Amino acid sequence: MDLLQLTSLLIVLAALFGAVNYLFLRLPSSIGILVVSLAASLVILLLDVLVQGFTVDDEVRRLVGGIDFSDALLEGMLGLLLFAGALHVKLSDLRAEWKVVALMATMGVGISTLIVGAGFSWLTGMPFLVALVFGALISPTDPVAVLGVLREASLPKTLETKIAGESLFNDGVGYVVFLVLVGIAFPVAGSHGSEAHGPEGSVIRGAAELFFQEAAGGAALGLVLGYLTFRLMRRIDDYSLEVLLTLALAFGGYQLAVFLHVSAPIMAVCAGLLIGDVGSSKGMSEETRKYVDAFWKLIDEILNAVLFMLIGVEVFAVTFDWPAFQTGLAAIILALGARLAAVAVPVFLLKPFRGFSTGTVRIMTWGGLKGGISVALALSLPDSEWKPLILTSTYMVVVFSIIIQGLTVTSVANRVGREPDLV
Repeated sequence: MDLLQLTSLLIVLAALFGAVNYLFLRLPSSIGILVVSLAASLVILLLDVLVQGFTVDDEVRRLVGGIDFSDALLEGMLGLLLFAGALHVKLSDLRAEWKVVALMATMGVGISTLIVGAGFSWLTGMPFLVALVFGALISPTDPVAVLGVLREASLPKTLETKIAGESLFNDGVGYVVFLVLVGIAFPVAGSHGSEAHGPEGSVIRGAAELFFQEAAGGAALGLVLGYLTFRLMRRIDDYSLEVLLTLALAFGGYQLAVFLHVSAPIMAVCAGLLIGDVGSSKGMSEETRKYVDAFWKLIDEILNAVLFMLIGVEVFAVTFDWPAFQTGLAAIILALGARLAAVAVPVFLLKPFRGFSTGTVRIMTWGGLKGGISVALALSLPDSEWKPLILTSTYMVVVFSIIIQGLTVTSVANRVGREPDLV
């Protein structure tokens, strides 16, 4: 099956699953597509167990195995999704919450990575460095999942900005931490420039250099490309061309970041923030602004549908047995506990200097959804004896997060908002 046929099949399935959800389940669009996709996959797996000679699952498994989910997301859809999400977060709102966002996206990711890594190593006997890799890939909240849920929720503006801003930036930071740890834990397979061999000082120095190169380089590239695009758009008054320029920025900038070995997710977020705020207010006419917003909203909705459908069918790539299932259940609890610490510590440090909305810690803990990025990173791991267990645990955490947390975060926020302020 060539690329065009595969893309057509994915879009058709996403549309069909979306229609089933709209007509029968009435769940939020992205979550509903995931539920229908996962249910269809599980039915096929069940028929394989119950019906002798059933071969459809083999064909589906072969098809799913032919989809490089990791590359499709990390080097294809992710740049567009992050750019689209960042377009609708205003710098003025983010500026007021930057300390919270910065601490949660850096310190929070580090705290969560350590807690999950230590706990997972203790639970499974996995080497600590390998367990830290799992901690790094499961710690960031997924901006695609989070922003999709925020569209359905009615949260205070300040809280919504915290959640959206954190999810956009901790994704990029978590990805960089993941690359660093993979280079250390899997030195032979590490292909991202980390000096994972040699004396301990070289390891630490190489990791620090890689982190700075990826994070700072990605931010600088995004701001430079975003500014150049903004300056060009100021000289043009043609909405179709300006829409095309934003698409070129998201696509071309992401690929340039990959080529330069800087963080492509951080590049996409920084470029999107600049175009969505400064570019929108000073570089676009009212007509252009309307078309740019509509175009990127459509791109966001379509790619979300395809991504959540893919998460559902990726169950065919996961190996389940009872011990792995038990470990996955424990990983869900561990990830929630780590998320609580990742939110509570920054809030505790900043609370003497600023106020927080009622129930900030509880809402941000439950609203910190995991998503396709975690699955893609798990699938991208070098082959090892621990990869199947990491993939199973990651998949279970992500599915629980999107379906259970995603469907209940609005009611949790409404209930917490009526309680005394315990942060």
